[in-house]
Amino acid sequence: MNIKQLLHNITSTEFNFAVAGLCLNSQQVQEGDVFIALQGRSTHGIQHINQAIENGCIAVLIDSKDIECRVPAIRIDDLGLHLPVLAKQMYGEALNVEIIGITGTNGKTSVACFISQLLTLLGVKNGLIGTLGIGQSEQYSQHTTPDILTLYRTLAGYFKNGIKTAVLEVSSHGIDQDRIAGLNLTHAVLTNLTQDHLDYHQNLSAYQSTKARLFSLASVTTTILNRDDEHYVNFLEVAKGKKIIDFGLDDFDDIKPTEQGFLVTLQDYVFEAPFLGEYNLSNILAAFNTLKAYGFDIEKIIPLLHKLTPPLGRMQKIDNHLVWIDYAHTPDAIENTITSLQKHYPNFKIRLVFGCGGNRDQDKRAKMGKIASKLADTLILTNDNPRNENPRAIIDDILNGIDDSYEVDITLDRQLAIETAITTLGENECLLIAGKGHETTQQFKDNIVDLNDIQIAQNILKSS
Repeated sequence: MNIKQLLHNITSTEFNFAVAGLCLNSQQVQEGDVFIALQGRSTHGIQHINQAIENGCIAVLIDSKDIECRVPAIRIDDLGLHLPVLAKQMYGEALNVEIIGITGTNGKTSVACFISQLLTLLGVKNGLIGTLGIGQSEQYSQHTTPDILTLYRTLAGYFKNGIKTAVLEVSSHGIDQDRIAGLNLTHAVLTNLTQDHLDYHQNLSAYQSTKARLFSLASVTTTILNRDDEHYVNFLEVAKGKKIIDFGLDDFDDIKPTEQGFLVTLQDYVFEAPFLGEYNLSNILAAFNTLKAYGFDIEKIIPLLHKLTPPLGRMQKIDNHLVWIDYAHTPDAIENTITSLQKHYPNFKIRLVFGCGGNRDQDKRAKMGKIASKLADTLILTNDNPRNENPRAIIDDILNGIDDSYEVDITLDRQLAIETAITTLGENECLLIAGKGHETTQQFKDNIVDLNDIQIAQNILKSS
């Protein structure tokens, strides 16, 4: 596309050259792209122009004072507000992809993966975009919901490759920052709503209102809602006028816990759900009802449910050992994962290793500490991603929720904490390593280091 054509609804320009693509992240710029320099969370894009040029950008759009650089720089007032228009102009084919959007505090990744797996098993080629990255693409995002240009670019690429259906994790940040503006979101799924991201949204009411915006989009025709969630009625009100399908654990006629998951009965079908935790049964129902809403017969869907596999780092059992890795990083998620192990292994003690992320919702730290100390038999506190905060200060925030009489081990070195937990684990103990799940790095103030809970646990167990 020519730069004049790209900008014709926004501004006039004297420049005349072809544009291969648009990019907000200088690290992801490809040859022939135009780099859009906007204010980010901590820095302005202007500071990254040189890197963008090194990666092949041929021009820059800026929203501030004129600058001099080695490529044409075009100033546009209120540039951020023009992103949806620019995205549609550049990647109009993205609108041909029908999107299933999943939102909620916990379970987005699992539900998205389950829906994608079922679509694939039913012969529907699809793309998956979320916390674990961008399926069918070599690009990966630092966020659950990528920025608007990455989304449009990815979806346009899907369509060119014959993919007309995408499954998208929709975060509250993604909604609030209009990353999904203008997209063809036809189905909206709610997993649950509990405390998280209050550093950003300030309070639970604002957080809920942001999530609810997904269900009011004009493009959404069908909503799939979890009636077991205490906020269900509020979302039901927002979804008025659309087709509403709800689900709850009482949809199962029978649920029997096993060491490997559950033996369940659903509409006269008996099958094994290979996941621990009733919340995963809820996630299965969310996926099942989404596929129903998509037009598939239950006789085709239900026989496939036992084939579902968990996403990386979501209640992932390490080989045949009683060690699990989970991404749980909210009060509700910590409670659910611990109580799940207790239900499936009632005669075993539970050991927990976890920490809390820096530069994130501080209010949840003491709550997570309280829940952990009430439910886990032994507890090792360690670093999560401290980011710009003092690691010991984060631990102290967690300790504020723990009674002084409860003995806590503190090992800031996360690898050492995991090693200690595994090597001292008793015969009748289960170990839960929570907080980072699939992540392969750990973020500190001055550096990012390689760290993978799954790999660490596997290596220790192999050598023991």
